[in-house]
Amino acid sequence: MYRFESLLFDVDGTLADTERDGHRPAFNAAFAEAGLDWEWGVDLYGDLLAVTGGKERIRYYLEHWRPDWRGPGDLSGFIAELHRSKTRHFVALLREGRIPLRPGVLRLLREARAAGVRLGIATTTTPENVTVLLESCGEPGIADWFDVIAAGDIVPGKKPAPDIYLWALDRLGRAPEACLAFEDSDNGVRSALGAGLDAIVVTERTYTAGQDFTGASVVLDHLGDPGRPCKVLAGELRGIEYVDLAALDRIAMLARGGARS
Repeated sequence: MYRFESLLFDVDGTLADTERDGHRPAFNAAFAEAGLDWEWGVDLYGDLLAVTGGKERIRYYLEHWRPDWRGPGDLSGFIAELHRSKTRHFVALLREGRIPLRPGVLRLLREARAAGVRLGIATTTTPENVTVLLESCGEPGIADWFDVIAAGDIVPGKKPAPDIYLWALDRLGRAPEACLAFEDSDNGVRSALGAGLDAIVVTERTYTAGQDFTGASVVLDHLGDPGRPCKVLAGELRGIEYVDLAALDRIAMLARGGARS
């Protein structure tokens, strides 16, 4: 019997490394299609990732990098349409199979499903991005493995607000202490902590390296697979090659005993 009943996953950067070579070029394609001369380079996009939510990111860019730009009267409508175009380009990239799941993700999902552990998603990306990513990962029917997919604008506050996790927990019918969260960013960790989750696994990536993950139970470079061991960057979970349900049980035990990275 494990010390948890459910696993809740962020998507961008956690299930798959979608940001640099997925969302970023999709934004640029949408800008070009709209006749805009905006170009989000790799470093600039890393700065923009401090803001969660695609529409929010565009608005932030306008406020801080293009304060003199004069857009249409209905700026919110313009941004929403631009974001819809970006989603279309991003979905096309996903359907081409160019953005695989991160190491260890599919293995862990299979193990959890076989053990009867409930699965959920808590993300600020759009629902279509989630479903197409899952449909394109090479595992037929994987979207149906998730009991709840909390995504997009279904809650008012984006991460680091806890809203999306609270919504997912409510739909799962589970208390925070019955769940583990998987994140890749400081905003995600703060969101999960704010919802009362005390067992949080961080899989760091290029854009989030060096962020403050205070409150996470463990920080890894990825979840690992047999023959492709993960590296423990912070936390008490030493000596593992990959994260399985037994390792998650240890994480839950350490979290509930007050251990933190």
